[in-house]
Amino acid sequence: MKYLLKKRILIPALACLLFFTTTAFKNDFFEIAKQLEIFTTLFKELNMNYVDETNPGELMDTAIKSMLEDLDPYTNFMNEQDVEAARINNTGDYTGIGAKVKTLKDKLVIIEPYKNYPADKAGLKAGDEIIKVGNTTIESYKDNAGDLLKGTTGSTVDVTYIRQGKTQTATIERAEVEIKAVPHFSMINNKTGYIVLTRFNNKAAAETNYALRDLKAQGAKSLILDLRGNPGGLLNEAIKIVNLFVPKGQLVVTTKSKVKKYNKTYYTQSEPIDTEIPLVVLIDGGSASASEIVSGSLQDLDRAVVVGSRSFGKGLVQRPKQLTYGTQVKITISRYYTPSGRCIQALDYWHRNDKGEATRVKQENYNEFKTKNGRKVFDGGGIFPDVSFNASKNSAITNAIINNDLIFNYATNYYYNNNIENINDFELIDSDFINFKNYLKTNNFTFETETEKALYKALEEALKEELNDDIDSDFKTLIKNLNNSKTSIIDENKAYLLELLTEEIVKRYVYREGLYDYLKLHDQKIKKATDILSNSTLYFDYLR
Repeated sequence: MKYLLKKRILIPALACLLFFTTTAFKNDFFEIAKQLEIFTTLFKELNMNYVDETNPGELMDTAIKSMLEDLDPYTNFMNEQDVEAARINNTGDYTGIGAKVKTLKDKLVIIEPYKNYPADKAGLKAGDEIIKVGNTTIESYKDNAGDLLKGTTGSTVDVTYIRQGKTQTATIERAEVEIKAVPHFSMINNKTGYIVLTRFNNKAAAETNYALRDLKAQGAKSLILDLRGNPGGLLNEAIKIVNLFVPKGQLVVTTKSKVKKYNKTYYTQSEPIDTEIPLVVLIDGGSASASEIVSGSLQDLDRAVVVGSRSFGKGLVQRPKQLTYGTQVKITISRYYTPSGRCIQALDYWHRNDKGEATRVKQENYNEFKTKNGRKVFDGGGIFPDVSFNASKNSAITNAIINNDLIFNYATNYYYNNNIENINDFELIDSDFINFKNYLKTNNFTFETETEKALYKALEEALKEELNDDIDSDFKTLIKNLNNSKTSIIDENKAYLLELLTEEIVKRYVYREGLYDYLKLHDQKIKKATDILSNSTLYFDYLR
């Protein structure tokens, strides 16, 4: 009730501040000053006179977040910790234990220890649940518990963790950690090079440049650039990476905004490394933002064959703005457009449906554009591959499985209960999928569809009106049928789920570095890309 009161009181005033925060306020300075004064007065009176004790910081945090929720998910307020996290993401450098960690209310979960970094050397593994750092229990720590693991190079931190139900301890010596934008590159065969680009930090172009030159020196006559799961990052790095393969002076991306100074065109600035080497770019639903600039531009310029599944569809550009006390606000300032003129933003956050959800452009409303060679490409949501592989058939259910850490936790249990002699021979089979489905049941996996929500609401109304007793029986039959339908959807996504499980399990045995070697042997998209590059006629047919 208290939260609702805060939201109802603060939002009307804060909504008027929208124009101030986006800087596109039509020069109506009087209206801005007026609304700021109203809000300041309201905030003061509320904190001084409310019947219970208030926390000014929490009230302001709620006010800011509620205001920004009406915009898009990328326009965010960043406190000092968020600003530091963004710096690490952009540079790839920090001092710590060298592991990807998930922060929960009562524990820190090791998601992935980086090979030969402190956490790995101390014996920590994916799935370990840290419950205590030094003398501080995670459950009682009020701030960001992940910060407890940070410290100066050479300093030590004692951790208490739970592994498979047993409590253990370890001492970790912190060190400088470098997260590479290109964690892997190698030859797939004697002619085809393979580069994995996982992020667009400020080293992305330099590392990709190095990998490309090294592979060419090893004899690479064709190349696969893997952008799957790459969420994007710095725009300028994306442009530089496109520039490795296209001439100087080529248009790569255009940004358009209602603020004139943000309307920009970006061209390649340097001499390329190789404008002729046959190139395949791999993308999937996790390829977003800068990944879509690279894949979309190379597709528009007929410089690469794009293979995989439709990309995420983030065609919005953000810029951080400095605020006081070390904080920032990251604001969506423009949309970006590939060389053919298409914007691939998938969701419309400014014309929401009755439930307040962002709407997706319908396929019949997609606009057609032409590549440099005259091939048809479309806007309306992500980059569509030239060679398409099906993604999950119901992303809502598969995402729920992933977001509930059921893939991750199953892999953890698998690792501790199975020995694998040769990881390159590893393959999950039908019995493993049955075991996984049983695991979902025993871990009470539930996913309530919109249909179920509507049915429960209808039943509630029917019971109020004391309608026919058969309604309850019919309702139970409907719910049973829906649950059967959900089971069928999981079965339809068998290949996709097994792929996710396989990757997570392989990482447990041979780290991420070993996963890439495994994928080169087993991944169907890589195999398809290799086949295309081995047949020059087929390759150029895709581009004509």
